[in-house]
Amino acid sequence: MAHEDDKEHLIIPKLMGVDIQFSQSYHWLNSWVLANVIQLAAQDFCERFVDYRMDPGRRLYDQMVMAARCGVANIAEGSARHSTSLETEMRLLDVARASFDELQGDIFNFLLRKKADVWAIGNPEREAIWQMRLDTPQYTNSYLHDAARHILVQKQKFDRWLENDNPEIAANALLVLCLRENRMLQSQIQSQLENFRQKGGFTENMTEERLEARKAQASSTGTPTCPKCGKPMFRRTQKKGQMQGREFWGCSDYPKCNGIRPINPD
Repeated sequence: MAHEDDKEHLIIPKLMGVDIQFSQSYHWLNSWVLANVIQLAAQDFCERFVDYRMDPGRRLYDQMVMAARCGVANIAEGSARHSTSLETEMRLLDVARASFDELQGDIFNFLLRKKADVWAIGNPEREAIWQMRLDTPQYTNSYLHDAARHILVQKQKFDRWLENDNPEIAANALLVLCLRENRMLQSQIQSQLENFRQKGGFTENMTEERLEARKAQASSTGTPTCPKCGKPMFRRTQKKGQMQGREFWGCSDYPKCNGIRPINPD
């Protein structure tokens, strides 16, 4: 049975007719799930293989762990902004992608320092990791509990590589997952960009809602109709030029229609 707090979190309100979606819907994203797998794997990898001989100041350890953490955090923050700013969402997803690129670079350097082989495309181990399918999340209202279980189950699919005692195998596996995560985020950003092109963002939709409300108000208050298209008109103010500050009637369908009327015709 769901707690009352869980039910409250699942409420999706509307603001001026614009949907404000559930801000933690990122729990259902494969990119966020895989990012958590990578974060857990990076933490474990650093604990086991990035020792004081390789990293006496622990800077590499901190950089790798923080890069993985930032990737997860920016996916969550960006997706939580989906309803109110697609532009912010895309920027944060791009920051997440850069974080996994940074982690990928550190792992690549680790393999170089070990003079280890980096798995080529076609390597059976690499292909097995690349092709491994993630399960579709099946969450109840206890989505945090369910998400934690889901992440751990997905990680188990890769554990024979990630938890391998051979650092070269573990590093290569983590490298492949970073590449895969990067591809996921690239696809996600492209999808959001196309969505923005077709539907606009929160600001554009709020503007449209405001204009529709003004049109309805104009129709109900008996304002004059546009001489060009016949739609209701708004009271507007000239913002520049010699007649700056002068009020006039402007078409409610502006900028599609530029019809005007004087407010006090001679």
